[in-house]
Formats: sequence, structure tokens, C-alpha cells
Amino acid sequence: MKITHVEVHRIEVPAADPPFSWRDGLSGSAPVGDGAVLRIGTDEGAEGVALFARPGAYVTLRELVDRVFREELVGADPFQREWLWHRVWELDRIHELPLPALGLIDTALWDLAGRYHDQPVWRLLGGYRESIPAYASTSTFSSIAEFLDVADQCLELGYHGIKLHAWGDARRDAELCLALRDHVGPSVPLMYDGSAGFDLPDAIRLGRALSEADYLWYEEPMREFSITAYERLASAVDVPLLVAETSDGAHMNSADFIRSGAATFGVRASTTLRGGVTGAMRTAHLADAYRLRAEVHGSDIPNHHLCMAISNTTYYESLVTSAKVVRERHVDAQGLVHAPTGPGIALPLGLGYGSELQSYVEQPR
Repeated sequence: MKITHVEVHRIEVPAADPPFSWRDGLSGSAPVGDGAVLRIGTDEGAEGVALFARPGAYVTLRELVDRVFREELVGADPFQREWLWHRVWELDRIHELPLPALGLIDTALWDLAGRYHDQPVWRLLGGYRESIPAYASTSTFSSIAEFLDVADQCLELGYHGIKLHAWGDARRDAELCLALRDHVGPSVPLMYDGSAGFDLPDAIRLGRALSEADYLWYEEPMREFSITAYERLASAVDVPLLVAETSDGAHMNSADFIRSGAATFGVRASTTLRGGVTGAMRTAHLADAYRLRAEVHGSDIPNHHLCMAISNTTYYESLVTSAKVVRERHVDAQGLVHAPTGPGIALPLGLGYGSELQSYVEQPR
């Protein structure tokens, strides 16, 4: 079997309704924008797709395919994913590929393999579980009172824990984190994500409040450029650190975080930021060798598959972006996410696909 065509399809990504925001200093939810689907096809009819839904994705991916990827892929064996994964990293040395684009080819090839074998990708990866608890990962709300109300709704809807994205002010965020612990009691798992809003002194200040409140993990308080800064943070606070979400280098960079002692809870794994399915699984196996967690980042469908395949992940991350909480469609009333059943990976419902992509879209449960 050989790859014969590599296509980029424009899709319309709708705006969030209602719009939401992240911490102070970051932009909020994107307006309606152009997304893209990468489609890879073969001489035997097997095809696979991968979604790229970030703002400007269509223009970016079309240019990369026309200039770099198509020449590399046409004529290649689609089942030689290892070889092609390494080739993408070779290409990155010269072309400095955008981090989310590094895994698109790999994800599409895993989708192709799943469709060819008529199996969901999590099964091809070995299959560890068929369901996993979900936690509510909040956007940023206006006040402590609003956060507490959202937390109540999430717990009533069955979510097994709550992760905060707050304002990026160490004192104010610490007050919120302590208030939430007092509000929900000692048994609810709580996490905090700083969205890289702090320097080391403020990260330590906030981390000590999280330690006092017994948070399960402390995620990305600083940009992940200085592993030394994270090493110093880990030695200064008791709350476990979840690291290596956005840093370049997939498992290679995660290894240095682990070696430094900074990954006291574990590392992030995702198809979007760790180099596709292959990079995410490398990261998970690396963390497992050190008896650490590899927490899957994000609620898109490829990461849904990763949750079912990775033994050392704890939760599915489910975004909660509205003050009136609506449980994500993949989460049931018990707060569980169940393994996909269709072949391949699937594209998510609700985006503006053309008729040529409809056969790849997930089926409602």
C-alpha cells in the first residue's frame, strides 16, 4: 500500500457560545474561524484524517502540505508510522514546524490504520480501559462566588474533580483555591492550572497555598522554557507538579523535566502538543518507567482514545466554559467517559464539514 494523495480541507470552526476567557493577559475563546482537516489517502482506498482547529489552521496547513509534507508522503507506506514520525522531526529541524502541526500526519495515519483494520485506535494501541472518570476543567470566571457556583453544578452533574483556570494573580488565585477547598470539603480532587502566568517567586507563593489546601496537582504556573525554575519550584512546595504540556520536544523534553525532579506528579501527554499519537505514547511509557503519571491534556477525540490506551493517566479533561454548566456529550451522568467504538479516531460533531468528510465524523452515542 502506498500514499497517493494528501489533501487539506477547509472547515468552519464556530465560535464558543457563550464566549469565554482564560486568565488575565491571554485572549479568550476564538471567533468563527477557518480550521482544517488533513486527509491522507492510498492506492488501496484506505484513508485517514486529522483535525487542526486552531485559528488560522487552514492557511498554515495548506502551505505546509504544499511546500513540505506532500512531497515527503506521496509514495510512502502509510503503515510505516515510526519512519514517518521520525521524518517529521527531521523536517522540523529546518522548517521549524508549529508545535500542533508536528503530530497531524501521525494522527491521520493512526486513523487510517484504525479504519483499515476496522478497530478504534485505542484498541490498536493495546487498550487499557473502557471508561475513565472526567474532571471539570474550568475557564476563567469573574468572581470567587461564580467559581463556587460552577463547582457545585459540576459536582451535581457527576464530575469527579475540578481544575481551576483562574486570573493569573498569585494572591487572588490563592484566595480562590483556599475558598474552593473550604467549599467542597477534603474529599473532592482539586487541581490548578496557571496557564504560564507567573514568575518563580509568585509560583512559589501560590504553590504553598495549594499545598495547604491539598490540591492533587499544580500545572504550568510558568512558561516551560526553564527546567531549572521548575526544579526550584518543586523543591519549594509540597503540591505535586504536572509539567511539560507546551514545551517543544515531545518525550525528549519530558525526559529532562523528569530527570531534574520537577515532574513530582507527572507529565502531560496529548496528540496536539506531544507529536501525535506516537509522541504521546512515548511520553506515557517514559513516565511509567519512572512510576509517574502521564495525564492526557484536552478533550478532543484523539485524546479520548489516549485516555483508554494509557495505563498511567487518571482522568479525562472536560472543559467547562459557561457559568451555566452543561455536561460534555462524552461524559455520562456518573461522570465517566466511555471508550469510542467506531473505527479509527473520528472527527468531532458540530463543525462545518463538507459532504466529502461526513463519513469520518463520529456517530452520536
